Amino acid sequence: MASKLSAILPDLSPWHSSRDFRLLWGQGLITFFGSFMAMIALPLQIKDLTESPLAVGAMGAVELVPLMVFGLYGGALADAMDRRKVILWTEAGLGFLALLLLVNSLLPEPLLWPLYVVAAGVSALAGLQRPALDSLMARIVPHDQLTAAAALNALRWQAGGILGPSLAGVVVAYAGHATAYGITIVTFAVSVALCLRLAPAPAAGDAERPSLRGIAEGARYAWSRPVLMGTYAVDLLAMVLSAPMAIFPFLADELDAEWSLGLMYASVSVGSVALSLTSGWTSRVQRHGLLLIFGAMAWGLGIVAAGVFDNVWLVLLALAFAGAGDMLSGLARSTIWNQTIPDNLRGRLAGIEVLSYSVGPQMGQVRAGAMAGWTGTRPAVWAGGVACVAVVGALAAAMPKLVAYDASTDADAQRRRAEKEATPL
Repeated sequence: MASKLSAILPDLSPWHSSRDFRLLWGQGLITFFGSFMAMIALPLQIKDLTESPLAVGAMGAVELVPLMVFGLYGGALADAMDRRKVILWTEAGLGFLALLLLVNSLLPEPLLWPLYVVAAGVSALAGLQRPALDSLMARIVPHDQLTAAAALNALRWQAGGILGPSLAGVVVAYAGHATAYGITIVTFAVSVALCLRLAPAPAAGDAERPSLRGIAEGARYAWSRPVLMGTYAVDLLAMVLSAPMAIFPFLADELDAEWSLGLMYASVSVGSVALSLTSGWTSRVQRHGLLLIFGAMAWGLGIVAAGVFDNVWLVLLALAFAGAGDMLSGLARSTIWNQTIPDNLRGRLAGIEVLSYSVGPQMGQVRAGAMAGWTGTRPAVWAGGVACVAVVGALAAAMPKLVAYDASTDADAQRRRAEKEATPL
């Protein structure tokens, strides 16, 4: 019985192998909780000030350009600088932006435009930070533990994704936006303290300064690898077509269940947690491209169901199913990237990954908000899910190398394994 449970439960090997992994895991859990608290409070405040789904969806448009520009630059920066310093300073900057939200919310009449300015600033700093975080993982975790590390990182993210949104709705309803932003500031302060304890992660001695030429070098490498391009395409298009989170406040209103808003955001994470808590089997998977396709299609099917059902509990169940699918595709993407990308290009490729992982949801918010204003909220949800399933199926047919990816035979994966074994932790 114990052996069967160990085969299903999360693989904890990265915790035992790496002190820095443990620090980053704890730091991420705390900061994700605060970030999700603000992520719910911010669109709720825009909704309260405007009562417009388009105004809420416009937050995604405001975040889009900074994310694209600074995500690419952040990738080059991660390959050229100490990644620990990049993480530390961007985390401190995010805490400062939370302070600005707090100050604005305490005004007698809070202003709308600072909310969009801060949203753009958060997007820029997140774009700078994420490549450093992502590219650091393959350096501090053994090659064979990368899928397990991705599952544990996702579990951390999901824990914040459940607690943050669930509590944010209650906090905003009973204590106001300012309290939610205040909690966010405290979590960032604790996160910075943990980041200070990380070991330095300097760039290679021959690393070049961030430049357009360096960014182009990373893009050429990605373009030359069909498997990598496939992971980017699946993730980007699935999110552009079927990420309806911006219109959850209006979906809750339409279902006559305003109390369920926090649970809607949390349900996606609940599904992801359920998958993560039974993710032990994923460490033995070799066909990660196929896993990616299955996960992305499951996400789309869950979103279809969330738009069709008129019972709020069935909607929450459908969103949880979608979250499990998203988790599955996320594990596959992360494993493929960490198994195949050279260390000296990890930052720049992580910058490109920021575009596929983060730009998609931002564009999806714009799509959902605009379509909801035109067709109504529920059609905007289920139609996006249908489009996601259709497009992911088409991509699977058009990208046979992605579907056929096998970690035990792929040349890049085997090359990275040999390099890691030659330079142990």
